[in-house]
Amino acid sequence: MKRMRQFLTTLAVVWTAASIAAYIYSQQQNIPSWIVLAVTPAFLVELAFYLAPGFAAVRTAFDQVGSKAQRAALLALSAVIPYLIETPLTGAFHWNNFLILLALVLPAAFWYVWIRASVAADLVFLGFMAAVYLSKLLDRSYGHPAPHASLAVLGQLMWVRLGLMAVLSLRSMEEARFGFVPLRGEWRIGVQLYACFLPVGVAISYLLHFAHFHPQPLDWWKFLPLLVGTFFAFLWVVALAEEFFFRAFLQSLLARSLHSDAMGLVIASVVFGLAHLPFGSFPNWRFAILGGVSGVFYGLAFLKARSVRASMVTHALVVTTWRMFFTS
Repeated sequence: MKRMRQFLTTLAVVWTAASIAAYIYSQQQNIPSWIVLAVTPAFLVELAFYLAPGFAAVRTAFDQVGSKAQRAALLALSAVIPYLIETPLTGAFHWNNFLILLALVLPAAFWYVWIRASVAADLVFLGFMAAVYLSKLLDRSYGHPAPHASLAVLGQLMWVRLGLMAVLSLRSMEEARFGFVPLRGEWRIGVQLYACFLPVGVAISYLLHFAHFHPQPLDWWKFLPLLVGTFFAFLWVVALAEEFFFRAFLQSLLARSLHSDAMGLVIASVVFGLAHLPFGSFPNWRFAILGGVSGVFYGLAFLKARSVRASMVTHALVVTTWRMFFTS
């Protein structure tokens, strides 16, 4: 019960912060109030679902609900609820988009109900999840009701937490030590591997002409909050998703199958690098090479701590440094 209260307290804080942020952003971008009122409830519901996998008490409670098929049905239902809240109110609802959404959500939710867990099944599941995310199929479903109000992030958050819960609950993979808040030792290991990567990453970036040192031109009192905000945004979204699927899932799966942590690390890092090819102009080999090398350090952080939270720290620090101090 105490741990469930931690989730509810966190949810209350996140909802308050999100509501304030939505108001401030809408004022800055002149987004009509009717759009804010239509979209905010969908975001609040999605944030509640997104936070759930990060709390063991919530996952345990969910695991005790009915059969795997019933839990998969609940996951599928939760995936479309934010869409059904937002799109009728903004006029973005279309049956074709909704059916496409269902066609994507149902295989992801029911994968480990329909198919027995195996190396092949896991690899196909990961490939499917990555293909949908990179294809941006979900982005078009949620609409763009105002110039500065793209709702693609709703679909991205949904897809990440749907995959997380499918793996953690329906496939029953708990050894990743998954969560939002790193422990002290995980912070230390994450920072250590970041420090090891930094000179390597800078050297590769310059040799490949990928990026050049160019700090954000902001006053210090604006720079510091942006730096901190950027780090935690990447820690809890991009790093959380990518480190779970590439390190906790793919790297661990390969290491067990090949009976070698080193082979798991290398292959997962290569795949991680290749996943960066579509960014910018395809094929973005510079980004892929840098991504593959950085993946080695993220994987080392995961192996050293035996926790995905450590590699999340390394990953978020690397991306924050790139965004704040370098330009491509």
